[in-house]
Amino acid sequence: MNFFLETIKVLLLSIWYNVESFIYLLVPMKKKNIAGEVVLITGAGSGIGRLMAQEFAAHSPVLVLWDINLEGMKETARLAKCNGASRVHYYICDCSDKNEVYRVADQVKREVGDVSILVNNAGIVTGKKFMDAPDSLIEKTMEVNIMAHFWTYKAFLPAMIANNHGHLVSIASSAGLIGVNGLADYCASKFAAVGFAESVGLELLASGKDGVKTTIVCPYFINTGMFDGCQTKWPRLLPILSPEYVAKKIIHAVLTDQIYLLLPKSMYLIAALKNILQWKLGYVLGCYMGLAFEVDCYSNISQH
Repeated sequence: MNFFLETIKVLLLSIWYNVESFIYLLVPMKKKNIAGEVVLITGAGSGIGRLMAQEFAAHSPVLVLWDINLEGMKETARLAKCNGASRVHYYICDCSDKNEVYRVADQVKREVGDVSILVNNAGIVTGKKFMDAPDSLIEKTMEVNIMAHFWTYKAFLPAMIANNHGHLVSIASSAGLIGVNGLADYCASKFAAVGFAESVGLELLASGKDGVKTTIVCPYFINTGMFDGCQTKWPRLLPILSPEYVAKKIIHAVLTDQIYLLLPKSMYLIAALKNILQWKLGYVLGCYMGLAFEVDCYSNISQH
């Protein structure tokens, strides 16, 4: 009887969530007010991190920027202030170093306060096929692209849980949903980032902390310099994305508490087909859609 009731419950909830999603397609969700919230962005010295800081700034939060590039952060801070940020703080932090993450996190809590919106954006790509990639670069990829998420969550999530208020944003990748030729270590790190964010989000829901939201961002390749030389076979279906467009979409997703953001929209269909098709057919689909690139399409190690 319990099995029957639980099954009925799951079916009804599935129907309700699908109806809810359809309603939100027709009636846009109200955007939440983040004025005065403390927003921390890793990898904020350039690229998507800088653009997100500018977009967030228009909503008057307190911005905290982390990067290893001091001059880049100074420029991001200047642009954010011009865009309306109430305050901007920046700290040099190597997110691949657990002890440094904890040390700088403690400094942020002392000098700024509890972080209520955490954006894990810092990332690197080696641009080498698996057997050609040095162990040190594989380790660095995992340390920056996923292990850093563990340490930032450990540092800032306790306050969010205590207040039942906050938002965890993971900038992952479409390469965290579909394997890509020549990006084994990068894909592994991004698959891990998606799974980690999903799992912690479910832990929070199960513990009744529904005030701490999760947004998982999986864009196709972005024209930020990280994937210089990449081309797509079908630019109308799967274009190389404009970083300005992606940044605007991410901030909109955060303000509307959107859990998953896949860009472009065709990625929703591609990800669904990949899960339905056999593994080899999934590879054929990836090749057809331009998801399998040669190794020389990728730049050397670089950051978001």
